[in-house]
Amino acid sequence: MPLSKYRYIVVEGPIGVGKTSLAQRLADHAEVQPMLEKPQENPFLAKFYQDPVRYALPTQLFFLFQRVNEVRDMAQMDMFQSRTVSDYLFEKDALFARLTLSDDEYKLYQTIQQGLAAQAPVPDLVIYLQAPVYTLVERVRRRGNRYEKTIQDDYLARLAESYGEFFHHYDEAPLLVVNSENLNFVDNADDFNLLLERISKMRGQREYFNVGAQ
Repeated sequence: MPLSKYRYIVVEGPIGVGKTSLAQRLADHAEVQPMLEKPQENPFLAKFYQDPVRYALPTQLFFLFQRVNEVRDMAQMDMFQSRTVSDYLFEKDALFARLTLSDDEYKLYQTIQQGLAAQAPVPDLVIYLQAPVYTLVERVRRRGNRYEKTIQDDYLARLAESYGEFFHHYDEAPLLVVNSENLNFVDNADDFNLLLERISKMRGQREYFNVGAQ
C-alpha cells in the first residue's frame, strides 16, 4: 500500500481546492480516522465574513487553539503507533492571519502562535493542492456553505497567492504539489489511483503531479 510508510499525512490548499474531500478519501483508503478542520465549531467565523475587521482576531485565535489541541492530542496518543490523515497544516493559520489582521493584531497572533508551534508534530508527507482562482470561486459557490456566501473573489485570489508563496519555501516535510484543476479524487477512481501511484513513486523532498485537461 503506497500510504503504509506514512504515519502522518497532511492535505493542504486554499479554500475550495478540495483538501477535506481528498483527506477523507485518503483516510478511508488507509482505514484510519481523519483529523479534519471543524469550521462549524468556530462561533466567530460567520461573523468574520460579515465584519472582518471586528472579528478577524477572535476567529484566528479560536482556530489556533482548536488546532493545537488536536495535534497535541494526536502526539500524546503516539502517532507512531497509528496513522493520521489531516486536512490542515498547523502553520497554515498564519497565512490567514497575515491577510486578515492589522499589524498590531498580527504581532500578538505571532507571539501566541510561536509559543504553541513546538507542540505540533511534523508530517511525513504534505500534499499541497493547487487550482486556478476561477476554479476555487466556482467550487466555493457550488458547495454553498452558509458562512462562505460572502467570501470575495479577491480574498480567494490573495489567499491562493499566499499559499503559493508559503509552499514555494516550505521544506519541513516531503511535499507533493498537485494541480487539482482537472482531477476529481472523490468521484473518479482513476484519478485517485493515479495519485496513489504518484505518492508511491516519490523519492525527492519536493515533487509535482499535474494532469492536463482530457
